[in-house]
Amino acid sequence: MKKVLLEMEDQKNSYEQKAKESLQKVLEEKMSAEQQLQSTQRSLALAEQKCEEWRSQYEALKEDWKTLGTQYRELESQLHVLQSKLQGADSRDLQMNQALRLLENEHQELQAKIECLQGDRDLCSSDTQHLQAQTRSLCFPTGLLQNQSLQLQEQEKLLTKKGQQIYFHKF
Repeated sequence: MKKVLLEMEDQKNSYEQKAKESLQKVLEEKMSAEQQLQSTQRSLALAEQKCEEWRSQYEALKEDWKTLGTQYRELESQLHVLQSKLQGADSRDLQMNQALRLLENEHQELQAKIECLQGDRDLCSSDTQHLQAQTRSLCFPTGLLQNQSLQLQEQEKLLTKKGQQIYFHKF
């Protein structure tokens, strides 16, 4: 009986030892699981923080994109307005250049007419002087000579006035 008791005692000790070892193993696994849980919770908290940062950045970018779209449309509208103004300015520039060419042509024509009229005046003046010289040398009656001289001077004045009127009328 003693022998059975000793065997039972050994078995009891053996079971207790195994139970302690199992309990130790379970405690270690529990501690490991708790550490993993804490680590996972920290990772989750960091992931949630990152997620919130990304969500915030996404919302900011979305708002920026909306603002940029509005600015783009405004700038595009301004560009169309400026292009229209530029086309108008180009058209006015073309018209002004055409008007300038016409005025330059008219100026040249008037200048030529003035030169022609001045030539006619000089010719009349020369003819007048020539006639006056002939009149003196031929001793025509004074009244006739004065009339002719006055007529020639009148013609000369008329030609000069016509030349000036044509010149000033064009400008």
